[in-house]
Amino acid sequence: MAAKSNLTNMVLVLGLTCLFCSAVLGGAYVLTKEPIDAAAAEKTNRAIAQVLPSFGEVSYNEEGHYFTATSDGVLVGYAIESTVMGFGGPLSLIVGITPDGVVYNTSVLSHSETPGLGAKCTTDQKFVSQWQGFDPSVKSLAVKKDGGHVDAITASTITSRAYTLAVENALKTFAGLAPVIPSEASVSQTNEGGQDNE
Repeated sequence: MAAKSNLTNMVLVLGLTCLFCSAVLGGAYVLTKEPIDAAAAEKTNRAIAQVLPSFGEVSYNEEGHYFTATSDGVLVGYAIESTVMGFGGPLSLIVGITPDGVVYNTSVLSHSETPGLGAKCTTDQKFVSQWQGFDPSVKSLAVKKDGGHVDAITASTITSRAYTLAVENALKTFAGLAPVIPSEASVSQTNEGGQDNE
């Protein structure tokens, strides 16, 4: 004789099924969390090494989303995370900036851009290489179509503009962090007695 279906049996079976599925998902999360975190940390470390000159130590500022790189106590530069909306979704970069405010290099952490078009922001050598040594005090930080010095990716102006905006946002963050580096003019104003000229 078949078991009689009633509300109590259905609730019990559904509850046990949910508990079993929750346990499986929880177990999968526990098993995969550490390797996923390790892989993300390794990807970030590789990106930092790519966007900054050789350094010895690096520290992360969680509030500002940037890394400070030093070598024997001397500041090498900052690796600043910057996320903007691209054509297909969030576009996340890490931008390496030297103490003099020059972009040393950039690296894409993640993107949702269209394969074969905007996704070329990671592979188009002409586009990628133009960021190495980009000096915003000499070159205008905008795509050429908008009157700037940035060569856009062919057929991907929106992605190129987003990438440029991400670099611009990183430079704005840098402006709030950068230590004041004495210029030659201010150094030359100190006389031999060690007193500043007015």
